[in-house]
Amino acid sequence: MRVVVDEDRCAGHGMCLTLCPEVFDMTDDGWAVAVPSEVPVDLEAAAREAIQNCPERAISEAD
Repeated sequence: MRVVVDEDRCAGHGMCLTLCPEVFDMTDDGWAVAVPSEVPVDLEAAAREAIQNCPERAISEAD
């Protein structure tokens, strides 16, 4: 599984970082980024929870 953050939609709420800090980080400007290119299998559920709880719907699974 891979995740991407749409930088145009991200408003910097940090919900993803709260729910899955192993996958998400915040830039110095306050926007979310997905750190690893591949989400480890044991973190997929947490990453999907972050996707579902993003207030801006800025996170999605990549093909």
